[in-house]
Amino acid sequence: MVYSSMLKIYNSLTNQKETFTPIEANKIRMYVCGMTVYDYCHLGHARVMVAFDVVYRYLQSQGYNVTYIRNITDIDDKIIQRANDNGENFKALTERFIDAMHEDERALGIHPPSLEPKATDNIEEILGMISTLMEKGYAYQGASGDVYYAVAKFEDYGKLSGRNLEDLRAGDRIAVNTDKNDPFDFVLWKMAKQGEPYWDSPWGKGRPGWHIECSAMATKILGNHFDIHGGGHDLQFPHHENEIAQSEACTGEHFANYWMHNGFIRIDEEKMSKSLGNFFTIREVLEKYTAEEIRYFMLTSQYRSPLNYSTDQLDAAGASLDRLYTAMRGLTISTAPQNSSYETHYINAMNDDFNTPEALSALFDLARDINIARDKKENEKASELGALLLTLANGIGLLEGDIEAWFKGDDSKGGMSNDEIDSLVQQRLDAKANKDWSLADKIRDELVEAGVSLEDNGAETIWRRE
Repeated sequence: MVYSSMLKIYNSLTNQKETFTPIEANKIRMYVCGMTVYDYCHLGHARVMVAFDVVYRYLQSQGYNVTYIRNITDIDDKIIQRANDNGENFKALTERFIDAMHEDERALGIHPPSLEPKATDNIEEILGMISTLMEKGYAYQGASGDVYYAVAKFEDYGKLSGRNLEDLRAGDRIAVNTDKNDPFDFVLWKMAKQGEPYWDSPWGKGRPGWHIECSAMATKILGNHFDIHGGGHDLQFPHHENEIAQSEACTGEHFANYWMHNGFIRIDEEKMSKSLGNFFTIREVLEKYTAEEIRYFMLTSQYRSPLNYSTDQLDAAGASLDRLYTAMRGLTISTAPQNSSYETHYINAMNDDFNTPEALSALFDLARDINIARDKKENEKASELGALLLTLANGIGLLEGDIEAWFKGDDSKGGMSNDEIDSLVQQRLDAKANKDWSLADKIRDELVEAGVSLEDNGAETIWRRE
């Protein structure tokens, strides 16, 4: 690979691209807000998974030792409500959906993070952080018993989102809550209602607020000051703003140097979300499209940009992958060329705030030139370019599957099985060897009728599903 120290990341904290400089040479500490596990993951969650998986892979490919933390929220109101609706223990609910999330991640080729802490495993750290905030005067207990963060005490509140409290008070309608000193104060510890799960605390039996869990887990594992904090654009305010306020008030240190936010997936110009009811689960989309098609679709837009979901987009992703796999088909992979223009193109694209659409264009330049070399019978050159195409594509999670399996597809979804097709292809080859042209043509027609195309190459025939 061509290594470069010129990586630029768009920092939401400063609203500009900045040259990335790690706090500690060759080491990167990164925290990304993960899922609240009360249902199956939808494509909006997949966008977060894929976006930061690409970041994780690329940073590792550039020689960095990356500690990547992605948390799991396994206690909140939605989880409690869903468990009650199902008549089950909340832990049984969350463990089931954690397992389902991991299945979806494996299907999409997502590399596991370094650690995946759960809120309920870090109650001690959460209580410690709340206690420190209370001692420093940044938190207070309301008459209801709930503990709140006093946002007005933190002078820099709004520095991530660009909002300030006076503008918010003038422009937003906030529900009246007489338990709070200020309508914008947020809960750190929530008193448990009758029958709800709880943990003991100095303020009474309850559970952590959403914002405090991320601050506690991030600082516990990565330290008070770390390199990158990421998540969906919808988390910038108030979740990430609140994380900064409570973390920096507690530790007295700068929280994270670079803030990264991925764009939404949209349907009919609206954000895909469970609250709007306009979402598709990863599993639903996998019934019609391959995981690699979904991943490719995600990469066609730079991670910060919104991405419009449509079947046309996913069909186009399949056609694009087909071009890449076709270029690789039948190649004997050799040693990839070093410091080539293709590699430089790819590296420059990824160093520009992980510009995956431009990185994909470098892959298609390679595919084109592989086909040209093959047509010219320059087999060694084609093999070398194929090795580079495979290396660069793998770097963003593409072309990791068996090449022939791509063309043969999944025979579990009905139609003629792969074994049946292989048998008929061999019968046709035998018929041709015996000069039984009528039988050979009959078998070809049968395969075409079943949606299988054949390509004869001397004594060999390769096939694919259309």
